[in-house]
Amino acid sequence: MAEKMIDRIQRIMVNPAQIRNICTCAHIDHGKTTFSDNLLFGAGMMSEELAGKACVLDFHQDEKDRGITIDSACVSMVHEHEGQEYLINLIDTPGHVDFGGDVTRAMRAVDGAVVLCCAVEGVMPQTETVLKQALRERVKPVLFINKVDRLIKEVKLTPEAMQERFIKIITHVNKLIENLAPEEYKQKWKVSVTDGSVAFGSAFHKWALSFEYMKKKNISFKDVITAYENGDSASLAKKAPLHEVILGMSIKHHPTPAQAQAYRIQKIWHGDPESTEGKALMNCDPNGPAAFVVIKIEIDKHAGEVAAGRLFSGTMKQGMTIYLNGAKKELRAQQVIIYKGPQRTQVDSVTAGNIIGLVGIKGAFSGETVSEKPIEPFEAITHIFEPVVTKSIEAKSSADLPKLIEVLKQVNKEDPCIHITINEETGENLMSGMGELHLEVIENRIRTEKGLEVITSPPIVVYRETAIKKSPEVEGKSPNKHNKFYFIIEPLADNIYQAIKSGEIPEGRIKKDQRETWEKLVALGMDTKEARSVKDIYNGNMLVDASRGIVHMNEVIELILDAVEDVMRNGPLAREPCMKVKINLMDCKLHEDAIHRGPSQVLPAIRDSLREAIRLGGAVIFEPMQILQIDGPIQYMGEMSKLVQNKRGQLLSMDQTEDFVSLKAKLPVAEMFGLTSELRSATGGRGSHFIVDQIFEKLPETFQQKIIRQIRERKGLKIEE
Repeated sequence: MAEKMIDRIQRIMVNPAQIRNICTCAHIDHGKTTFSDNLLFGAGMMSEELAGKACVLDFHQDEKDRGITIDSACVSMVHEHEGQEYLINLIDTPGHVDFGGDVTRAMRAVDGAVVLCCAVEGVMPQTETVLKQALRERVKPVLFINKVDRLIKEVKLTPEAMQERFIKIITHVNKLIENLAPEEYKQKWKVSVTDGSVAFGSAFHKWALSFEYMKKKNISFKDVITAYENGDSASLAKKAPLHEVILGMSIKHHPTPAQAQAYRIQKIWHGDPESTEGKALMNCDPNGPAAFVVIKIEIDKHAGEVAAGRLFSGTMKQGMTIYLNGAKKELRAQQVIIYKGPQRTQVDSVTAGNIIGLVGIKGAFSGETVSEKPIEPFEAITHIFEPVVTKSIEAKSSADLPKLIEVLKQVNKEDPCIHITINEETGENLMSGMGELHLEVIENRIRTEKGLEVITSPPIVVYRETAIKKSPEVEGKSPNKHNKFYFIIEPLADNIYQAIKSGEIPEGRIKKDQRETWEKLVALGMDTKEARSVKDIYNGNMLVDASRGIVHMNEVIELILDAVEDVMRNGPLAREPCMKVKINLMDCKLHEDAIHRGPSQVLPAIRDSLREAIRLGGAVIFEPMQILQIDGPIQYMGEMSKLVQNKRGQLLSMDQTEDFVSLKAKLPVAEMFGLTSELRSATGGRGSHFIVDQIFEKLPETFQQKIIRQIRERKGLKIEE
């Protein structure tokens, strides 16, 4: 009797040398899910007829309706390569920029990425973003140039012209790898046709070729063109099946879990590499203490919370007692599961180096470190873009208010890129996301999947507040007048702010032994003494304790940090978050008696003096800007540039081919609502836009007061302040 897939998976998963953890990553509509279908078909998990059409890993109804991937999906499958069986743990990721958070989280769990690139469109903005996300997590890329059939049938290129096109794409990808990869991998990880780390083909027609495969099977470019001229793409799928070529490439070029963890762990885990846990993590040791990182939480109405993630060391068994390092609590793993797309299969135990699911770890979140005993948690998963669009959300019926709070907490768990703010005082619930589509999808899911009718406001933009010059020293007195705090505010240096935002300098309260953070700050030009006095890095802001010899400082420092973080979340002008602010605590005078320096005295003193210092530091509002690539036919160039100017935009560059134009422009997010439909009507439905980057810039002086007033009115704050 044939061995079941699940039994084959369990048999192979104990040998890390036969495991590859990989993901697909690409720009939207470059064929990732169709490509994944082919791999499932190759593993015997779906029929040939459906492969490429069924998009099995898009199993949510809204993904089918929209024809795009919204959630990353995991699948474990067995493939044979040169007579040996391999376990491939694959994550199919979304391509739309609004769902980029899912890509970042998937990268924590995998060791290799297949970067897909459309042969006609080439390297697009989101291809650059996903490649940046992969290289930041030390995930090794290989390249698949997809949709080659379009070059033959639509663009009608000769073999020579096709080759030129491929070289252009490969050069562009290698340039990105050189710019974005860690120093030691800039050359090592470049993709090349000759070593077989580049393949090309058509996921829709189920064929692929690499240089090695062409030599081995004696197939040439001419054969591909002839097959299409004869309308016989099916013969290509028989001669060069996509799954065989791609998985051969992945098995050869992607590292095993043990090889990858040897260099990845030092980047994503900052514990002691010589400790028992450290050695087990570096060696992917199945007999060491268990360490599992959560990358995704799903709420299942029958099973409760299901956490998908990567098991980096040890063996995870059903019923085993585990510790959540972030939530700081002990639980029991009710079930250990293996993913097969929409299906989950329960198993008794799984060894290190695999992507699995755990059922019953209530209270976990994406990025949570789960272990047998408390350990140093893994580095937080940081996203490239921040949420910039917000909607107010309320239940249609007031009786559903408790359910709404519960649903919003679930949504925040399932998608950490959605920021939920529940304001107990005003009763306002705010939901922030990456863009209009992101919020629209979440709203739709609350209605259809969670069964709750909600009303939402039009989109609101989240601004930032900052100081543009150094302030004088400001005194803050506690209500009882017995405690005084002295602050000076100044803008944070650009290079330090960029290092915090890129994740090079970790955010959080600084512990006494964080030598690595100090060294990085000194390398960026900060004075050694000052670097050692940094107490907190929060949302791109920094607190430096410049005071000396304060007797009771240790007793109030936590209160000071709480108050500083509160002001950084709610700035002085319009209670918007602050960015790029350096806070220097110059001195403080504290009452001898602890009862006179409690939270009710310390917090107001610090909040008031900090807000005043930021005001005196020339407080201004910064607005979110997005750098877009806008593509369309050349005859609509005038309309496209007029549209940019009408939206307070700025043209940065313009590239044109014979009949096509590509603009790069910088637009304020506040002006971008409805941009998609306006662009379509301006270009006869043929224009499209993609996000390249996101930045914050000072709001023009003429709009400063108007925007501050609008935000304060919306938040119910006094206007005259």
